[in-house]
Amino acid sequence: MATNERVISAGQERALESNKVIRNTYTLLSLTLAFSAVMAGVSMAINAPPMNFVLLLAGYFGLLFLTSYLRNSVWGLASVFALTGFMGFTLGPMLSFYMTAFSNGSQLVMTAFGGTAAIFLGLSGYALTTRKNFSFMGGFLFAGILVAFLAGIGAVVFSLPGLMLAVSAMFIMLMAGYILYQTSEMVHGGETNYIMATVGLYVAIYNIFTSLLHLLGVFGGND
Repeated sequence: MATNERVISAGQERALESNKVIRNTYTLLSLTLAFSAVMAGVSMAINAPPMNFVLLLAGYFGLLFLTSYLRNSVWGLASVFALTGFMGFTLGPMLSFYMTAFSNGSQLVMTAFGGTAAIFLGLSGYALTTRKNFSFMGGFLFAGILVAFLAGIGAVVFSLPGLMLAVSAMFIMLMAGYILYQTSEMVHGGETNYIMATVGLYVAIYNIFTSLLHLLGVFGGND
């Protein structure tokens, strides 16, 4: 009897810890998305030029490493906002381009925003309500993201628009899978650090939005 009570107690503790991680993650994610939007607006307001590709990668991976290193301290929160603010600022020139290069640029941006929100809310809601375990997807997603990332670099370096379209489609599917995986990890206790969970979901949302915007611009943009 005592053993059963300990098992139940341990299960309740895990559930409470999981709920705490989920709650903190979505709170921080909401704040970082809002801050990122503000920084994108600032970037557009000052008409910031597109950032050099090498500097962009260096800034992203440098801040990502810093956030991972500081994830268990209060400075990890500052690093998260530095990372998401940086990514939001680099998004500004892209938004400015679509708003000016296409007569329906505003519509394209809002459609990409709506599509991203629908994908994220739908997949997160599904993983949270069904509580299915998607941990088996981890290895596949890691390999797929690595391949897509390298293909994206190749498309940029060698100016291959067709490959870039394929990479955008790949990233949408891979990031959708990652949202299921990351949410499942929080539900089942595989991810206990809400800072890293926030970063993972933010990056997924960012990549889905930019990839959708790219595809919409190619297939639905009006000059």
